[in-house]
Amino acid sequence: MKLAWILWLASVLPPQSADSLCLSTTVYLEARDQSVRGQQAVAEVALRRRDSGLWGNTVCDVVTARKQFAPTLVSPSTQLGNTEAWAQAVTVALEAENNWSLPAGKRKEIVPGASHFAALGLASPTWRNAYQVATIGDHTFYKVQSLKPRRT
Repeated sequence: MKLAWILWLASVLPPQSADSLCLSTTVYLEARDQSVRGQQAVAEVALRRRDSGLWGNTVCDVVTARKQFAPTLVSPSTQLGNTEAWAQAVTVALEAENNWSLPAGKRKEIVPGASHFAALGLASPTWRNAYQVATIGDHTFYKVQSLKPRRT
């Protein structure tokens, strides 16, 4: 599957299905070679950002915000060809969404408060000196800013 096709499909699906597809795609692109825990942490950052409303109101808005996550950083012609990794990413994304739908005090948080992450071997973001929440695999997770759920 090409990334461009997946993002087009997300644009025509109902919002909840689209968000699950966008989160699965992001987990795959960002962390398919990481542990399940690392994949869960990536999903958690995207969901925390969605709740804040600062990058958009849906997971798809968040992960396609300019230069924030892999769906906008890799070529639209990128093939998502590892079917085992795709299946794992879908499972992680769906479980993360279920976990995140719980009240805040009942959620299992992998990287509490993390608003950003980076693979420092590949990138050197300006905020890399922010508070480090955890390092899982190749990714370091940061609390760059305090994200609070938007008022509904």
